[in-house]
Amino acid sequence: MRPTARQVLALVSLACMVAGCGTPPARTGAVLSAVPTTPTVDHIDVYHGLAVSDPYRWLEQLDAPQVHQWVESENAYTKPLLNQLPSRESFRKRMLALWNYERFGASLSGGHSYVVPEEHGGRLFYLHNDGPQDQSVLTVIDRTGASPRVLLDQNTLSSDHATALASYSVSPDGRHLAYLTSDGGTDWKSIRIRDVLTGVDLPESIEFIKFTGTAWSHDGRGFYYSRYPTREDGHGGDDTRQVSIWYHVLSTPQDSDQFIYAVNNHATRNPYATVSDDGHRLVIHVADGYAQSGVLLLDLDDPDADAIPLLGDFDARYEYLGNDGSTYFFLTTADAPNGRIVAVDQRQPERRSWRTVVAEAPEAIDGVQYSSSRFVIRYLKDAHTIVRVADTDGHTQDLPLPGLGEVVGFDGDRTAPALYYAYTDYLTPQSIYRVDLKTLATEAFRTPSIAFDSKAYVTEQVFYTSKDGTRVPMYLTHRRDLPRDGKRPTMLYGYGGFNSPQLPAFSVPVAVWLEKGGVYAVANLRGGSEYGEAWHTAGTKLNKQNVFDDFIAAAEWLQKNGWTSRDHLVIRGRSNGGLLVGATLTQRPDLFAAALPAVGVMDMLRYHTASANARSWSSDFGLSESPEEFRALRAYSPVHNVRSGVCYPATLVTTAEHDDRVVPWHSYKFAAALQNAQGSQCHRPILLRVETRAGHGNDRPVWMQVEDYAEQWAFAAAYIGFEVQP
Repeated sequence: MRPTARQVLALVSLACMVAGCGTPPARTGAVLSAVPTTPTVDHIDVYHGLAVSDPYRWLEQLDAPQVHQWVESENAYTKPLLNQLPSRESFRKRMLALWNYERFGASLSGGHSYVVPEEHGGRLFYLHNDGPQDQSVLTVIDRTGASPRVLLDQNTLSSDHATALASYSVSPDGRHLAYLTSDGGTDWKSIRIRDVLTGVDLPESIEFIKFTGTAWSHDGRGFYYSRYPTREDGHGGDDTRQVSIWYHVLSTPQDSDQFIYAVNNHATRNPYATVSDDGHRLVIHVADGYAQSGVLLLDLDDPDADAIPLLGDFDARYEYLGNDGSTYFFLTTADAPNGRIVAVDQRQPERRSWRTVVAEAPEAIDGVQYSSSRFVIRYLKDAHTIVRVADTDGHTQDLPLPGLGEVVGFDGDRTAPALYYAYTDYLTPQSIYRVDLKTLATEAFRTPSIAFDSKAYVTEQVFYTSKDGTRVPMYLTHRRDLPRDGKRPTMLYGYGGFNSPQLPAFSVPVAVWLEKGGVYAVANLRGGSEYGEAWHTAGTKLNKQNVFDDFIAAAEWLQKNGWTSRDHLVIRGRSNGGLLVGATLTQRPDLFAAALPAVGVMDMLRYHTASANARSWSSDFGLSESPEEFRALRAYSPVHNVRSGVCYPATLVTTAEHDDRVVPWHSYKFAAALQNAQGSQCHRPILLRVETRAGHGNDRPVWMQVEDYAEQWAFAAAYIGFEVQP
C-alpha cells in the first residue's frame, strides 16, 4: 500500500525534528512503513437515550488474529521511528550506567510501594541488588552476625528476567516463605512455598489469584488467601466474578484447600483475610471499591463457627491494625476524613462504644503499622511524610526523618523490638534505616552510593491556584543554576486518583532527565490522598473534572512563571495518570507540545466491562449505567472526545499485551482514534508502542525499563526542543 500525502508529511515531519530540516536525515537503516490505517465498524451503543458510536469496538477482542495483526503493524511503524531518534542512545546509555548501583529493598509488581527489610522468627529478610541485576534477590540473615544468603533469585525464574516476584510473606516461625510470581507482567499470580532452611520449594503451586496476600496461621501449617473461581472452560481463573477466601495446608494440592468465606449478596464486594495477633480469629476485610469496606470475625478455634459482622455499615474505610484480646484496633475514615485509630471491643462493636486511640489530625494518615503495642503512623504534610509513634493510650512522639520526602516500611514481626523503613526524595535513592521502637533511636542500615551529583540539583515546592480557586502543591526539581527563561524542557507528571499520594521519590530515568538539563514537575492533584479523604473525593465521580483542571492549571502556572512554554512542555502519566494525560490532551491540545500516556484508562464508558477488578474502580470513576455519572464520564472520556481535524500534540501511547489490570484495548482505541483524527496540516506523529512481554506494574526487568524510558524521553525531547548531548 502506498502512503498517502498526509502519511508522507508525518514521516518527513519526524525526520525534520530528528535531524533538522536543513539537511537530509541521518541514515539509520530503518525501513519506514506507512502510517497504519485502522478500520472502523458501525457500532452504536445507546446510553440513557443517547446514541454513542464505538467505531473501534473490534479492538477489544484481544485474542483475535486481526487485532494481533493490527498491533504488529503499529509496532512495525513505531519502532523504527523511535530507534532513529538521536537522543535515544544517549538516554539509554546513561540510564544503564546510573542504574548500576547497589540497592537494598525494592518495588515489586504486587502493588507494594517499596519493600524494606523485615524480621520474622528471628531471621531478617530483605531484597538486594548488586547493581546490574535486572531483578532484586531475596536474601536472608539467619541470626545476628551471620552472613547473608540467597533465598530466592528472581533472575533465575525466566531467561528474559520477565518473571518476577510480586510479593511474599514469611511464616511466624520464619521457617517457610510463601511467594507470589507474575510471568510477563500479568496480574495473575502463582503462589509457591519455599523451605527457608533448605531453599527447596514444596511440591504444590496455587493458581487463579490476583491482588491477594497470604495470611499465615499461627501454627505455621498453612495460610489463608483469596482466589477467583475457575473459568467454565477450566482454563484459568474467572476475574469477572468475585474472590473467595480459602485455607491452604502446606505440602497438599490446591484442590484440597478448604473453603472459608465468600460474599454472595453484593456483586462489588471482595473478601481478604488477616489472622489476628493472638491467632484465634480470622479478620475478614471486605473491600467495596476504594472508599468503603466492612469487617467480619471468624473464630478459628471453632470449626463450625460462622463469620460474624464486626463493622458492617460500609460507610468508610476500615483497616485492621492489631488486637489485644477482644479489643481490635482499626485505622478508619469514619467521622474522620484524615483518618483516626479506634479501638473496637468485639463484645460491644456499636459505634457509640468505640474508643478513639489516636484522634484525627490536621495531616492525613497515609499508613499505620502496629508492633510491640505501638502504632507507627505515617502522615502526609503538604505531600511529604512525617512519622509519629503512639502507644495504645494515644501518647505520641515524633520520629525524626532524614528530610522532606517519602517514608515507607515498618513491616515485620508484630513482636519485633525494631522495624525498618526506607526514605527517599527526588534526589536521594531509597536508604534503609532501623528504628528501636522503645527508644526511637534510629540508625542507618544501608545507604546506597550512586554516581549522581545530587548537590547540583534542587527540589522546591510551589503552590498554585486551580480553576475553582483550590490551592494545589507542586514539586519542581532542576539544576540549581538553571536559567528561568521560559524555554526549559519540562516534564509535568500527575496521577490524581484512588487515594494515592504522589510523594517525592528517586527515579533513575528522572535523574537522567535532570542531568541532561530538563525540569521535572509533579503536581499533587485532587483525587489523591495528599490532604485526606476530602481531597480524594474532590477528584472522583462527578468531581473528576477537578483533576484535569488541576493539571491544566499546573501547566499554565509553569508557563506564566517563566519555567517553560507550550513548545517546551511534555505531560506524562500512567494508569489513572494515563487517563489524566488522555483527557488533558483532548481538552487542551494547545497547552503542550508532547504527551506520554502510559497504560491508561481511555474508554470511560466501558472500562468496567473488562473484569470485576475494573468494575471496582467505580468508587472513583462512577459507572455509565448511572445517567448522571454517564454524562460526567462522557464529557471527559479520552476515546470519546477525540475530534477530527484538531492538531494534537506529538503523542506516544504505550501499553503492554499482558496488562490485565488496565487492558491494552484502552490504549489501542485511543491511539487509533488520534491517528485517524490528526489534522492533515499537523505534522506531529501519533505513535503506539506495545510491549509484548510486560504488564501493568513494576515487574519489568531493568533492561526493559531502560528501553521503555529511553524511547519515551527521546520522543519527548524531539518534540519539545530538548537538545540532548551524547
